[in-house]
Amino acid sequence: MSKASPRSTAVRAVDPTLAALFDVHEATLPNGLKVRLLANHQAPVVSLYTFFQVGSRNERPGITGISHLFEHMMFNGAKKYGPKMFDKTLESNGGRSNAYTSNDMTVYYDDFSADALETVLDLESDRMRSLRISDQTLASERQVVMEERRVRVDNEIPGMMDEELGTLVYKAHAYRWPVIGWMADIENITREDCQEYFRTYYAPNNAVLYIVGDIDPKKTLALVKRYYGNIPRGPSPAPVLNAEPEQKGERRAVVRHPAQSPSVMIGFRGPAASNEDTLVLDVVQYILTKGEGSRLVKSLVYDQKAAVSVMLDWSWRIDPGTILFYLELKPDSDAAKVEALLYAELERLAREGVTDKELQKAKNNLRADHLRELSTNSGRGHALGHYEALLGDWREGLSLPTFYASVTAEQVKTVAAKYFAPERRSVVTLHPEAGAEEAGDEAAEA
Repeated sequence: MSKASPRSTAVRAVDPTLAALFDVHEATLPNGLKVRLLANHQAPVVSLYTFFQVGSRNERPGITGISHLFEHMMFNGAKKYGPKMFDKTLESNGGRSNAYTSNDMTVYYDDFSADALETVLDLESDRMRSLRISDQTLASERQVVMEERRVRVDNEIPGMMDEELGTLVYKAHAYRWPVIGWMADIENITREDCQEYFRTYYAPNNAVLYIVGDIDPKKTLALVKRYYGNIPRGPSPAPVLNAEPEQKGERRAVVRHPAQSPSVMIGFRGPAASNEDTLVLDVVQYILTKGEGSRLVKSLVYDQKAAVSVMLDWSWRIDPGTILFYLELKPDSDAAKVEALLYAELERLAREGVTDKELQKAKNNLRADHLRELSTNSGRGHALGHYEALLGDWREGLSLPTFYASVTAEQVKTVAAKYFAPERRSVVTLHPEAGAEEAGDEAAEA
């Protein structure tokens, strides 16, 4: 995914099979809370998802990482249900909960038995209405997040390289910093920062509630109104400006860190989620790296034995995202040569396209994965909320099978040539260096 990228305004053709299964009841409360209800009576269970339209994209230098920090803060008690009471109450009713933060959104979800619905609505509305934000809880969660950063970024090679890559791909956009934030910012976020963030981004007018499972939509909406209806609106969040300049050439960086072998991470500038090229790139991703027989795995790992593993991560974002390749190499590998082999495969895709068999296999796997996610209450709640957050309408997700089935080999060639152009890429190479213990041993031997 000038100003923030526009969302799609016209819904593509919905898959008729899916349309019959998704009778979503929609409502918007006077305070701005959007409610989406989908009944499924196959089992007496329910999934509840709360999507807040806030992620690292909404942050600024000085408070990077506050969205992820706040995800932790939301489990520390509110006015009615105090510290540790949220999980205790939910689990005593046979439920479980979790949350995640991304570049574009923060999502909380609960799975529970149908007879606990009112209790869960009470729990969730309590923390939306009156979360307790104290210096003590902030200090505690700050330490948890700082340790998480040390483990997942500062001492993990892919995390370290991904963080470096972000600063190459983006010069002006908020996607430049990691979702977990810069360490100095995490250390200095204040309680006042958190209170302002809560009032703005955790208000009902910035949230969408998805409830899927063994429910009566009419009765459930009445319960939602009872528990959420009197939560006041918050101020309108500031729009995010996409001021990212055009990339005019390849960008490179080197990371030196103790490791057994080199690695290469490559990011190509991609489109926004609302751009139809995004869906063609979904097909391209499956062609290149889905399964042991996919193009890059077969060529680089098995045939040429140039890499230990090759991964492609193409994740939708509101603003233009990154097509990310990560290659783990053998200890004696020449990273530049393996890079060249990857580029040769991408150029071949753009020049020659794909076989009918490859294309059909990618389409089949995409359809299977899409339908697999929509087969559970939790999967449906997550998927539909995700589509609404990134595409502007949950119905867009029900059009995916139809669109994927229509993708042609010519579209694959066109998109590959456009997005895998050398001037769109940024490259981070890990150069292994001796660890402290090895360096000490070498000094002693000398």
